[in-house]
Amino acid sequence: MSFQQGLSGLNAAAKNLDAIGNNVANASTVGFKQSQAQFADVYASSLTGAGGSNIGIGTKLAAVAQQFTQGNISTTNNPLDIAINGGGFFRMDNNGEINYQRNGQFQLDRMGYIVSASGAKLTGYTADTNGVLSTGAPTAININAADLEPQMTSQVNAVLNLNSSATAIAAPFNKDDPTTFHNSTAVSVYDSLGNQHTLQTYYVKVADGTWDVYASSDGGPASSAGTLTFDTYGALTGGSPLSINVSTTGTGAIDPLPVNVEYTGSTQFGSGFSVNTLNQDGYTSGRLAGFAIGADGIILGRYTNGQSATLGQVVLASFANPNGLQPLGNNMWAETSTSGAPLVGTPDTGSLGVLQSSAVEDSNVDLTAELVNMITAQRVYQANAQTIKTQDAVMQTLVNLR
Repeated sequence: MSFQQGLSGLNAAAKNLDAIGNNVANASTVGFKQSQAQFADVYASSLTGAGGSNIGIGTKLAAVAQQFTQGNISTTNNPLDIAINGGGFFRMDNNGEINYQRNGQFQLDRMGYIVSASGAKLTGYTADTNGVLSTGAPTAININAADLEPQMTSQVNAVLNLNSSATAIAAPFNKDDPTTFHNSTAVSVYDSLGNQHTLQTYYVKVADGTWDVYASSDGGPASSAGTLTFDTYGALTGGSPLSINVSTTGTGAIDPLPVNVEYTGSTQFGSGFSVNTLNQDGYTSGRLAGFAIGADGIILGRYTNGQSATLGQVVLASFANPNGLQPLGNNMWAETSTSGAPLVGTPDTGSLGVLQSSAVEDSNVDLTAELVNMITAQRVYQANAQTIKTQDAVMQTLVNLR
C-alpha cells in the first residue's frame, strides 16, 4: 500500500493555504495582484507503455498564477499618487535595473525624481525648457523646479467698439485733460526681463469713421500711435495693427519694447464704447507652485505667474504574457523570456490604460472569496489526512494477521 496520494494531497492543500494566506495578508497592499495555486495530477511511468487502468499517485503544484485583474480605484490626498485604470505597468528604474509595478504610491526625492517607497524612479519622457517632450528612450522623470523664464510681450489683441455717435474733437490731445479724448484703455505688458509696464491707449474721433490713437507707458508722456478708419457699416478698414514702442528705461531690459496692437474685429457702431477683448502674449517669470498628472500621463506644472508648462510624461509598459513576469517583492515584477518583451507607450494608447492622479489601485483580493477558499482548503487537508489514517489502519490489519 502507498501513502503517496495522501501525502501529496496534504502538500497540495498546504500550498493552497499558503497562496490563500498570502492573498489575505496582502488584501490592503496597493497594486497587489492575487495568486492562485494550480495543481496537476501525477501518474507513474509505465515500461510497457500507457495503460487504461493506471491509478494516479497523487497531485503536484503545477503553477502559482497571478490574476492581473483590475483593482478598485481609491482617491487620496497626494497628487503624486497615480492609479492605472486599464492595462499596463509603471516602468521603474531601480538603480539601473528596469522593473515594473502597479503600485502608484509615489513621492519626490531630494533630487526632484518621482520615486516609489523602495527608491525606484518612475520613468517616462522628459521635456525641455520649451515644454517639448523628448519621446526617445524613456528615462527617469525629474521635476524641474527652476523658475519659468519670462516672455516679452510682442502683441496686444484689442477688440473694441467705438461710438460712431461721438462728436469729433478738434482741440489738441492732452492725456491729462479728459475733454481732449473720448475713451482710453490700459493693459499690462512685459519686457524682456519680465518687468511689468502699463500701456495706456487713448481714442480721439477726428472725423466720421476716423479715430486717432495715442499711447503712453507707465504714466509717461503720450505720443501719436496711428489712426483707425471704419467704413459706413462700422467695419475696420485700416490702421491695424499699430506699432507702439513702450519705454523700459531703468529696468535693464530691451528699450524700447516694440508692441504691435492688433484691432482686428473692432467696430464703430452707434452704441457706447466697449472693450470686448484686451489681452497680450507676455508674462513675467514664475516659480513652480505645483503640478498635476493627466489621464494621458502628461505632467503639467503650474507657476505663480498663472502660466503652465509641460514637465514630462509618464509611460506604461504592457506584456504579451503578464503571468510570465517574475515577482520580485516590493510590488515589483521583472521581465522574463516567457513574459515577452515590454511594449512601452503613453497611457490611453493601444492596450494601455489611463492614469488617474490623486488615486491608487487597491489590491484585487476578494477577501470574502478567499475566506471561503480557506475553508475548502481546510476540508481538503482533513480529507487527505483521513486517507493516510485509513491506509494506516489497513496496514495495521495486515500486520496483525496470524
